[in-house]
Amino acid sequence: MDQCVKPAPHEIRWARSENPKTRERDLAAQLGISEAELVAAHCGDGVIRIEPRVNDLLTGLEAVGEVMALTRNESAVHEKIGVYDKVVTGNHNAMVLGENIDLRIFPKLWAHGFAVEKRDGDDIRRSLQFFDAAGEAVHKVHLRPASSLYAYQKLIASLELSNQEPTVAISGQAFDDEGEATATTANLDDLRDRWSRLTDVHQFFGMLKTLKLSRRQAVRMVGTDYAWLLDNDAVCAMFHHAAEGEMPIMCFVGNRGCIQIHSGPIKSIKQMGPWINVLDETFHLHLRTDHIHEVWAVRKPTKDGHVTSLEVYAANGEMIIQFFGKRHEGESERDDWRFLAENLPRMPNPTAA
Repeated sequence: MDQCVKPAPHEIRWARSENPKTRERDLAAQLGISEAELVAAHCGDGVIRIEPRVNDLLTGLEAVGEVMALTRNESAVHEKIGVYDKVVTGNHNAMVLGENIDLRIFPKLWAHGFAVEKRDGDDIRRSLQFFDAAGEAVHKVHLRPASSLYAYQKLIASLELSNQEPTVAISGQAFDDEGEATATTANLDDLRDRWSRLTDVHQFFGMLKTLKLSRRQAVRMVGTDYAWLLDNDAVCAMFHHAAEGEMPIMCFVGNRGCIQIHSGPIKSIKQMGPWINVLDETFHLHLRTDHIHEVWAVRKPTKDGHVTSLEVYAANGEMIIQFFGKRHEGESERDDWRFLAENLPRMPNPTAA
């Protein structure tokens, strides 16, 4: 198929029927289209286009009960089973603060939504799928056997759009605040001074924005008292040490439109080809280790003492995944997590880029 011309909806549906086991993201890449275009091609055939009204979605999902929430990027997939409760709505930022499903959402980046039904033998798998303006998946909600089908169908009806055409308008690359910046004129002394005066980890992004630095540029510049490079195998080592020690951690996976968080211990660690997987009862994580370009241990001051994160970067400078020791506001960092982070195998820090 000519890659310069996108396939028509009927060609996309044919390709899907010919490759029933290929994952949507992979098939879309093979066809030279976005995943949103692949899903949209099936409108009227198991797919309903819905409006991505995030606040209405979040408040309506609690009645659906137990579901699986999925947030991913190119290199990591984060899945949590639970209920969408403790919802905080907002036009710029929305949150779900439940015991298992913990999300930070940026509603303005949710551009397209679909309710999807797929037959799997005698079963029907149902999900809500949301995409950004570039057609990249930002968040998905998969129903479980315990989910309320009535509440799910009522929610779809409230969000259904009149336009059910099997195409979707894609507007190129979505805007990204976290991308790798180009040359920077940020002053090292200014960076270190601002870094030293942080009192909350949430102030970090504002500092980067003020200095016009990407996150990776900042950790490369700041010095080894605040950030040090680790061996790429440090993530696997951390998983195994945390599991063996029953150490509760926080694991963040995000994209432009959503960040999903696991807080608690991890138990079952499995390596499958390039993927390292956490396969626990209510938490599944899949991480492409061959996509890991750099791993940094990063120390940030807070009013409760400094906290240490592990930050994993792809070759393009985007952060794949981030880890902390589990803690709450007002608590100091766990000693076992700090000891682990400070004793993972180190590499010489590269020259700042």
